[in-house]
Amino acid sequence: MSDLLIHSMAEFAPLILKCLARAKARQVVEIGAEFGGMSQCLADYCLETGGQLTSIDPAPKQEFLDWVQANPHVRHIAQPSLDVMAGLSGVDAWVIDGDHNYYTVMNELRHAHALARGEDRPLLVFLHDISWPCGRRDFYYAPERIPEEFRLPHSFDAGVTLDNAGCQNDRGMRGMGQFAVALEEGGPRNGVLTAIEDFISVADSEGQPLVFAHIPAVFGLGVLFDGSADWAEDVAGFLLPYHENDLIASLELNRLRNYLAVIDWQDREADRLSDAA
Repeated sequence: MSDLLIHSMAEFAPLILKCLARAKARQVVEIGAEFGGMSQCLADYCLETGGQLTSIDPAPKQEFLDWVQANPHVRHIAQPSLDVMAGLSGVDAWVIDGDHNYYTVMNELRHAHALARGEDRPLLVFLHDISWPCGRRDFYYAPERIPEEFRLPHSFDAGVTLDNAGCQNDRGMRGMGQFAVALEEGGPRNGVLTAIEDFISVADSEGQPLVFAHIPAVFGLGVLFDGSADWAEDVAGFLLPYHENDLIASLELNRLRNYLAVIDWQDREADRLSDAA
């Protein structure tokens, strides 16, 4: 059933790679590799442009590790992003698809912004999962790494549905023990999109204008960049047709409703077989 749901950031590769080329980015840092689908696209781009891909993921899938072994031009850092970002340098662009919660994303953006300012580089960040379900709801791969004051009540068993700000045990889209979801959607300091909006608000108040595009497909792609960069107008113009596009958003909502229906059918069949046993 998992093959029915496209979910990888690699679905956005044609857009992301064209933005990287417009910004003349060569040194790219990826946060969150999983199976390495997007990693391979980024590595090919970096190889062609004479740059390098650095991928940060403390626990990627074995497929990614095998691929890295065969591609020595890719650097893999097997640590949490917030433990290592401050020690990096020379980064032209960030591709963030790691732990999808407010605390992690806010601090990843702070680190990326601080590094860019310290080296007088324009900021360019691509962020996945900024729409439903992570846009306004924290997801935690490792809740113990989130400070208590930022860690919301959560469950590894509960699932989420489109029309319920709460959650249901063993129903809806869920992590099956792989990740936890916040018990409630919405509110302050909850979700990836909320983190991005709060970060932009702080940057604006400090006189650092940032441009943000939201592409509402495949769980949502955000592109955040320095409005003063010499390539900013070119990138903004390229992304404008996709930004908050109503047709794309409608297609995504339909896709999600269909997939949640498939999950519900599967769950009801499992219940039926369990009752019959």
